[in-house]
Amino acid sequence: MHRKENDTRPVDVKKIRDLLDANNGARIRTWLSLCSRCGLCAESCFFYLAHDRNPKLSPAYKFKATLGELYRRKGHVDRDFLYRCADIVWGECTTCKRCSMYCPFGIDVATLIATTRTILYSQGITPEGLARAVVNYRETGNQMGMSSEDFVDTCEWMAEESQDEIKGVTIPIDKVGAKYMYTVNPREPMFYPQDLAMAAKILTVAEEDWTMPSTGWDCTNLPMFAGDRALAGQVVRNMYEKAVALGVQAILITECGHAYRSALFEGPYLAGYPDGKPPVPIVHSVQLFYEYVRDGRIRIDPAKKLKEPVTYQDPCNVSRNGGLWEEGRKLVQFLADDFRDMNPNREHNHCCGGGGGYIPMGPEYKARRLASGRVKAEQIRATGAKIVVTPCHNCFDQVSDLNKEYQLGVKVMSLKEILCEVMVVPEKFQPEPVEEEETD
Repeated sequence: MHRKENDTRPVDVKKIRDLLDANNGARIRTWLSLCSRCGLCAESCFFYLAHDRNPKLSPAYKFKATLGELYRRKGHVDRDFLYRCADIVWGECTTCKRCSMYCPFGIDVATLIATTRTILYSQGITPEGLARAVVNYRETGNQMGMSSEDFVDTCEWMAEESQDEIKGVTIPIDKVGAKYMYTVNPREPMFYPQDLAMAAKILTVAEEDWTMPSTGWDCTNLPMFAGDRALAGQVVRNMYEKAVALGVQAILITECGHAYRSALFEGPYLAGYPDGKPPVPIVHSVQLFYEYVRDGRIRIDPAKKLKEPVTYQDPCNVSRNGGLWEEGRKLVQFLADDFRDMNPNREHNHCCGGGGGYIPMGPEYKARRLASGRVKAEQIRATGAKIVVTPCHNCFDQVSDLNKEYQLGVKVMSLKEILCEVMVVPEKFQPEPVEEEETD
């Protein structure tokens, strides 16, 4: 991130030191002192691999050169140093946590990077795309700045459109006592409303008891990646409190990776729940859709299964950090005849390169994002697949961009899209045939 010429603000050293002191627990002190620079984390990092093994792109260097230096200097740094840190922690890391699996000491580099982002945010430094999203969250409760009225209108519109294909489709709003409160990424109602329609079709055919909330429906949490911890906690509370008010049994997360990580793992702490548990259970759609097919609540038409070779992109926060790598694979194998796994795969799979806030950071970072995505492009090409399935919006957008950049010749699909294409629609949900008007 380049320092803006008009950014002459003084560094608030006290604020930096307060944040350093607040995070100076045994865990971070141990991690910063334990690193032996063995290099195992470097070989695990796709940034390092994509850029000719540049040692400055090793995870160890990244946290030593940023948070490590902030502690060593006790917060006495200038603004140029802070911008160099920003370039590293946003431009060279997606907080995917793959490196932590290979560190012999289990150093959680993502936590160290996130702590640095929080310090930078306190000094008014954050990528413009994330800064805009933060304003939208604060003003409207969602990253796209969409009003509740527009959201509800979009749900009603999609329910009406879907009835041409599935009889009886509805998108219930604020239904009290439903089993699931379905939450989404705002890019769906704003730019891809068909995603809402596809979810409604699947949940209808599965005869699920569900609802969409009129508020608290955004399950994403870009403030978590921007470094605004207070707002990140409020975003999660909006969703939790709505679920409690409606008396639902669980919150259902759309096909989004970081939303699952936020809602289930980090969100409770950000929102101030001392036991680290959300007030209601969190279920990802990968898990629920897999159970639908496994248990026969949704049946697959063998004649409609995907015939072209298919591979599965593991979203970091669904697979490695969410534990759902087997459910995702098993579901894809129900839907496709020719499944070809990437190598490595499951929790060891490489990040697509679009997570950690990278996609919404915008055009300033696109060239770097695509260059670092070379590792993922090579993985996909090696499978020979023609379809890439991924249950994450960031992965979907990143792989779509990599497809163009590296001429992979693949089609990128979500699980919802495939399910709607191949599932059997029971007779009771088949729409009435439209009678043609007689003509003279």
